[in-house]
Amino acid sequence: MVGERPPPEGSWASSPATRSTMRGNRGRDTAPELRLRSLLHREGLRYRVSARPLPGVRRTADLVFTRARVAVFVDGCFWHGCPDHCRPARTNSDFWRAKIDGNRARDAQTDQFLAEAGWRAIRIWEHEDPVRAAARVAAAVRGFAARDDHNVP
Repeated sequence: MVGERPPPEGSWASSPATRSTMRGNRGRDTAPELRLRSLLHREGLRYRVSARPLPGVRRTADLVFTRARVAVFVDGCFWHGCPDHCRPARTNSDFWRAKIDGNRARDAQTDQFLAEAGWRAIRIWEHEDPVRAAARVAAAVRGFAARDDHNVP
């Protein structure tokens, strides 16, 4: 029998429709991420996808340029609390506020871990112009290559 089932006991979802929508959100290969990857690949840059830049640290970057030590994160406006586009949830608002605040705190901690290990973290909002975002990433990666070629720290 096919039909809507109520959310399981203890679920964070306020309705079956909400649960279905949230379960359908992708963790990788989102449209903004695919567009950015396409532009960077067209520029001749190669990267690892959905990889952990720091061994032993359970943090995954969307794109990782290992040699240049650049980790790129494409952050969703809702999930990471974009100041321009994130709107407070009307249902289960306390849960979602805590969830988004936790995501932002983890993002800041991840950036700190990477900086301490000599990496550069680049955060791109999903609504950003992909051409400009790709130019930012390419400049960071190629900036490393220029420093490396001249043996400048």
